[in-house]
Amino acid sequence: MRTVFGVVRQIQSLVGRLPIVGGSEAASGAQVRPLAAGRRPLLGDGLGEQRRGGARLDQVDGTTCGSAVLIALTAWADPAETLRLDGEQRGGSAAGSGGAGTAVTSGARAGVAAGFGARYNARQREVHRESTRFWPQALGTTPWGMVRWLRRNAPAAGPYRVRFVDDVSAADLEPALDAARAALTAGRPVPMLVGQPLAPRHYVMALGVLDDGQWRVYEPTSGHVKALDLRLVRERRLARVLGFDRLHALFLPI
Repeated sequence: MRTVFGVVRQIQSLVGRLPIVGGSEAASGAQVRPLAAGRRPLLGDGLGEQRRGGARLDQVDGTTCGSAVLIALTAWADPAETLRLDGEQRGGSAAGSGGAGTAVTSGARAGVAAGFGARYNARQREVHRESTRFWPQALGTTPWGMVRWLRRNAPAAGPYRVRFVDDVSAADLEPALDAARAALTAGRPVPMLVGQPLAPRHYVMALGVLDDGQWRVYEPTSGHVKALDLRLVRERRLARVLGFDRLHALFLPI
């Protein structure tokens, strides 16, 4: 059974309106430039639970998975986002011991001020309001709300586009995965929308490719970075890792 966005993708194909198809899509991802060094991301380089300032980096409620992903992507691209969450609006003396490019696996080492958890939760709610301005907040964030928020509020991340995926069609799925892999190899995170066949439900974010080809994926419900075997995407059995079985869309950097 095709997903809702898989049907959209199939219709686009039938009427000849696919924006990018086949090998050209993968090639476009390979041309994506990595962003500058000296970043101060929220998420660490390894697998497992992500914590900062004594708080787990999970979504604040059942509707803010998209907001958690947007914050993580913004922080990856712009150290000012992390500085604000850490309570260092202007990068004061607490940040001086580590520097802007220092790993952030330890809140104390990064100079995180008290109250990080409250600031992080408040920031999620703020981003949720901003990204659902024309949509009921109780229904979460739409794909268009995600890319619009990034364009307006996170220019350092660069523009992204929504790439619907027909996950029952290898001819459509494989070029989409190739394009995402190219972006990840270039150092660019790739948000993903997963869900049930008739309902896209949950945002996660691919962060990189492991040596064995699995993807490192941030899952905000648990606040963990997990290893995703792409075989599960192809077999439509994502729930064991990401909570829902079906891939609806990828968000690719332009």
